[in-house]
Amino acid sequence: MEHAANLEVNVISAESLRFPTFTTGKNAFVVVGTDSCDRRATAVDQHGGAYPSWNEKLTVPFPPQVRSIEVDVRCKTARGEKSVCRSTIAVSDFIGVYDIPCGYLHFLSYRLHDKEGKRNGIINLAVKVLTWLPQRCLKPSAPLFPVPAAGASDGALVGIAIPYAQTNLPYHS
Repeated sequence: MEHAANLEVNVISAESLRFPTFTTGKNAFVVVGTDSCDRRATAVDQHGGAYPSWNEKLTVPFPPQVRSIEVDVRCKTARGEKSVCRSTIAVSDFIGVYDIPCGYLHFLSYRLHDKEGKRNGIINLAVKVLTWLPQRCLKPSAPLFPVPAAGASDGALVGIAIPYAQTNLPYHS
């Protein structure tokens, strides 16, 4: 069996949640996991209502065969727990596809859906790979190459070419 890497998932908050009619609209918590055996839960937010906040870091095992992470927003009721909405996060959203190295903190927001598939709010997360296996890490898109260091005739600065990501954000100097 291959050893699992570890993910740090900081469950920050949720927005615009609609709770089932038989609940109070409070007592929300989040369960994050890679499969049914490896799940971690946040504490219950008793006061947030449709806009709960947790800001809680969970360490989740991250086996090499995993292709997605499940995020399930749940609420405690008098009869136990009830799933409110969920989202599936593709591993490619935070490893490898955008030429961002492992160990980088990714701030992500995802649309949540209820059991009928209807939109039900947004979840805000921060994900970081704490430990990883070499085969999961990004390989440089270009080979290492020496670049002359400024002001040094015998030194070299080694760098990795990283493609520029096009964004719609204004440039600030």
